[in-house]
Amino acid sequence: MNVQQIKQRFGIIGNTTRLNRAIETALQIAPTDLSVLIVGESGTGKEVFSQIIHQNSARKHNQYIAINCGAIPDGTIDSELFGHEKGAFTGAVDSRKGYFEVVNGGTIFLDEVGELPLNTQVRLLRILEVGEYIRVGSSKIQKTNVRVVAATNVNLLKAVEEGKFREDLYYRLNTVPITIPPLRERKEDIPLLFKKFANDSSEKYGIPPLRLDQAATDLLISYNWPGNIRQLKNLAEQMSILEKERNITFSVLKSYIPQNYDTRLPAIVPKDSEQANYASEREILFKLLFDMKKDMNELKKLVHDIINGNQHNIHISTEQAQNLHKIFETEMPIFDAQQNQSYEVSKPFISTVRTDENIIDTHEVVEESLSLVSKEIDFIKRALAKHKGKRKLAAQELGISERTLYRKIKEYNIEE
Repeated sequence: MNVQQIKQRFGIIGNTTRLNRAIETALQIAPTDLSVLIVGESGTGKEVFSQIIHQNSARKHNQYIAINCGAIPDGTIDSELFGHEKGAFTGAVDSRKGYFEVVNGGTIFLDEVGELPLNTQVRLLRILEVGEYIRVGSSKIQKTNVRVVAATNVNLLKAVEEGKFREDLYYRLNTVPITIPPLRERKEDIPLLFKKFANDSSEKYGIPPLRLDQAATDLLISYNWPGNIRQLKNLAEQMSILEKERNITFSVLKSYIPQNYDTRLPAIVPKDSEQANYASEREILFKLLFDMKKDMNELKKLVHDIINGNQHNIHISTEQAQNLHKIFETEMPIFDAQQNQSYEVSKPFISTVRTDENIIDTHEVVEESLSLVSKEIDFIKRALAKHKGKRKLAAQELGISERTLYRKIKEYNIEE
């Protein structure tokens, strides 16, 4: 069979290079008995490729079985795969054959193989190496001739590094890897797949098929499709049943797509973007600090000039001067705290006012802390306190992302 014939037989839609390459690889290794590891995100159709391998192998007339390793509890998976003897555990009232015994001579597809417990991985490795296994509760070695095709949607190398997956088993399974591209990397195939699923629903339920306008088609292509083909199929079936109007517009399609969808449109990201963002935040804060400092000093100077009579066009009484002094001494610190001001004045600008015989003495003391790091820490602590430790709200208050806030908390070792 060639690639086109395989697509027609197994209902595969699409013509992207990576998809065609995956099919070609499956056809090349099908006649062999090599173990295969199919890698791809959830919903990309990994099981279809295991069927392609089985149906084009010498085992095609023997049994094929697909097992979801993540759906079987840890306590019973050994019994399911390798069988057990009567009395091997509570509830084992009879002996039972495992899948590797039942499928002898055929193909077994282990989906989500990364979910296997470590002790089960040891048993599976023994089968792959010498074709031997032992039933649970038995000491008798059994033989089996089964081809194993495994699949996973997780990074098994990372699982190996974390001690969750055996390295020897990984390399034994990964004799021939096949990578299935996610739907977001098959943009040109998305409209074809939607049309196919819509037509299938039309035939199944006896209703006219859906048709997308150009704007709706563009939205369909730009969406990220985290659930891949499975999600696209569900959406097409759902719209086929619920929508009375068969011509689908942009607004109608958008109502069926999650509101927080990611279009994955191209974006220009500067090199070292994290450091650039951090530097930008510091520059903005620094400029804000000095702008506020400049405004405050100008206001203080104005009051000082008024008090000393240097402003001839502004008249102010002694009582008004005292009130202005009181504002700087009592009200401004409160205002500073409420507005999350990032600078601190240890003493008011006008520290002494004597009104004896209408003589007003002023003494200027300016002791400001210009450490930006300490101000950032103060900002963060105030925002966290205000929102009772809720980082998301605190980040919004500070005008930064939650990720950046988390990094700064770690960097400055801030206790929440």
